[in-house]
Amino acid sequence: MSISHQMRSYMDRSSWIRKMFEEGARLKKIHGAEKVFDFSLGNPNVPPPPSVKRALLNIIENGRESLHSYMPNAGLPETREKLAAYLRHEHGVPVTADHVVMTCGAAGALNVILKALLDPGDEVVVPAPFFVEYGFYAENHGGTLRTVPTTADFSLDLEALDKAVGLKTKIVLINSPNNPTGQVYSAADLQALGELLRRKSRTVGHPIFLVSDEPYRKIVYTAENPPSIFRCYENALIATSFSKDLSLPGERIGYAVLHPQAEDQAAIQGALVLANRILGFVNAPALMQWILPDLLEESVDVSVYRAKRDKLYKGLKSAGYECFEPPGAFYLFPKSPIHDDVAFVRLLVEENILAVPGSGFGGPGYFRLAYCVDDRTIERALPGFARAMDKARSLR
Repeated sequence: MSISHQMRSYMDRSSWIRKMFEEGARLKKIHGAEKVFDFSLGNPNVPPPPSVKRALLNIIENGRESLHSYMPNAGLPETREKLAAYLRHEHGVPVTADHVVMTCGAAGALNVILKALLDPGDEVVVPAPFFVEYGFYAENHGGTLRTVPTTADFSLDLEALDKAVGLKTKIVLINSPNNPTGQVYSAADLQALGELLRRKSRTVGHPIFLVSDEPYRKIVYTAENPPSIFRCYENALIATSFSKDLSLPGERIGYAVLHPQAEDQAAIQGALVLANRILGFVNAPALMQWILPDLLEESVDVSVYRAKRDKLYKGLKSAGYECFEPPGAFYLFPKSPIHDDVAFVRLLVEENILAVPGSGFGGPGYFRLAYCVDDRTIERALPGFARAMDKARSLR
C-alpha cells in the first residue's frame, strides 16, 4: 500500500461535510447550480466589512519593505500587543502579548495547542455533537477523543462530564457558539465546569486544561456576548480565528491565547510557539497580521445571518420539523424525521438539497444545515424540505 494505514483509515471515515460538498458538485453538473440547494459547507457568504478592503489597500500601498518577511514564530509583536489589549478588555484578565500566538486559523490554533499539551494516550473530552475534525486533530498528536452527551437543547451535561473526566483526561474541548448546533453555553454552566475541572485536577494530580474553540464568538443573536471561559477557569486556552466574524476563511488567520494565571505558563507558552514552527506553519500569514490591529472591533453584519436563520427555521417548523432555534453561529441542527439520519439526508438529495448527517458530528438522528447561503437558496429549497418530510412520514 502506497499510503499509510492511518491515512487510509482517515480517508475511510473522512468528513461528511466534504462528501456532501462533492455530491453537490456532481448534482450541479447534472441539474445546474441554480437547481441545487447546498447547505453542506459553513462557508460565509456575508461579505467582509468594508474596513477589511481599506486596511488591505493601505498596507499594500504604504507598508514597510519587510511586509512579507519572516517574523517571530509567535507572530508580529505589534499585532500581538494590540490583540492582548483587546483580550484584556474582552475577557477581564491581564493577557499580555506573550500569552498570544498567531496561527493559521482556529484549526491551526487547535493543532498547536494539542501538540503542546498531549502525551500519547491522553484523552480529549468533548461534548457531542462536535466539529467533525476534532477526532483527527486529537489523533494527530497521540491523543484519544472521548465524547460525552449534551442535554436536549445541546447545553453542557455536567453530570456526564463529571463521569467522563478522569485520570487520562488532559483536555476538555468545548465549542461555543457551537458547530453544528448553534448553542451558546451559559455562564452558569461554564462556572460549574470550571469548578468541576478544579476538583478533578486535584483528584488526578495534574492540571486538566479547558480549551475553547471560538470562531463564532461574534456570530450571536442575543443581547449579551458569550461568557468568557477565562473568567471561569485558569488552566484554559482559547483557539479562534477571523474566518467567520470577518468572512476571511481562506486567509487562514487566527490565534491561540493562554490564560495568564495558567499553571506552567512559561513552559506552555514556549511549547505553543515551538509547535507553531515544527508543525510546518512557521508563522501565521503576514499580510493578515499587519491589518488585524485596525479590525479587532469589526464584524460582519450579524443581522443578515439572523434573518437567514429566521427564514429557514420558520420554514422547517411549518413543514413539521423538530428544530432547536440556535442563539449563535450559522447552523440549524434539526431532528431527522426518521431514525436513520443518513437515509433521510439521501431523501433530501432526491430534492437536490444537500445537508450533512448528524452522525458525522457525533449527533445521530439529526442533520446539519449551514444557512450561510443566499436567501433564494433558502426560499427555493423549502418546498423540497416539505416533500422530503412527506416521504419520511410514509416510511414510518
